Amino acid sequence: MRIAVLGAGSWGSAISIHLAKKGYEVNVWDRNADLLNEINNNHTNTRYLKDIVFPSNIKGIHELKDCIEGKQVVIFAIPSHALRSVCELAKPFITKEQVLVSLVKGLENKTYKRMSEIIEEECPNNEVVVLSGPTHAEEVSAGIPTTIVAASKNIEAAEYIQDVFMDANFRVYTNSDVVGVEIGAAVKNIVALAAGISDGLGYGDNTKAALMTRGIAEITRLGVKLGANPMTFAGLAGIGDLIVTCTSMHSRNRRCGILLGKGMDLKTAMESIGMVVEGVHATEAVYNLAKSIDVEMPIVNALYDVLFNNRDPRDAVNELMTRDKKSEEEFVF
Repeated sequence: MRIAVLGAGSWGSAISIHLAKKGYEVNVWDRNADLLNEINNNHTNTRYLKDIVFPSNIKGIHELKDCIEGKQVVIFAIPSHALRSVCELAKPFITKEQVLVSLVKGLENKTYKRMSEIIEEECPNNEVVVLSGPTHAEEVSAGIPTTIVAASKNIEAAEYIQDVFMDANFRVYTNSDVVGVEIGAAVKNIVALAAGISDGLGYGDNTKAALMTRGIAEITRLGVKLGANPMTFAGLAGIGDLIVTCTSMHSRNRRCGILLGKGMDLKTAMESIGMVVEGVHATEAVYNLAKSIDVEMPIVNALYDVLFNNRDPRDAVNELMTRDKKSEEEFVF
């Protein structure tokens, strides 16, 4: 099997390594030619995955056309804000027989569209499968046991990708709830930013547990309003992804939040992380989406004020803690 991976960041590189270890021929494209040259010449990508050696059956390809043509699977592994532009570049070379896979987590600003919706708009003749779950690139690239969800409107396409990706260290479940899987993926990054801010402020496990629990309630409310199955948020793409992103130092969203909680401004914190912090982009989109469809998301609202209105994080926490009394049984979703 021959596979194209569009994006040589940490997640795209990790998935390329995983698939190459299964014996597939993997071609990787990226706008950054230096990354591709390093993969080809040194079999490394030290910017994103230190101390990891790439298998020899991974090739960096500078021309998008050459990367895509003749492949059975095309994987999108790029930042959410760049997805549509890359789809526009790629679609002249994509044929209807190819299965398209999205590893992208987020919502498009202004349209609030999910990543699979963007791919479907640009490539309407192809089956699209979303892969999401508790998956740090650093651990996948090292072969640490991992589980993930393959979601598609066409369950046969999801099962096909399940077979392509699955091995003893990478277990894949299928799910037909694409909306739920993608909403869980987008909003968990926002909660992880909030969890990091809590850590940076010096708060403890009690606070983080509260943020995660009430965070999954907000994710579920939004997802159900958009047509998702509430049970999806009790699975790998919901609480599973939320746990790993809120608790690990592999999480760039949590690390960025820690810096914000310690008093660093947003621009400097993002530059310090050195990679795209998807939760920042997602916060703006989800905040506006929730307002437009009248979904209550107090954690998202508080984080939006911290990120974009220069609100002091401690004031935001105080407001969350002093909201009107409620029963936990009241409007969980």
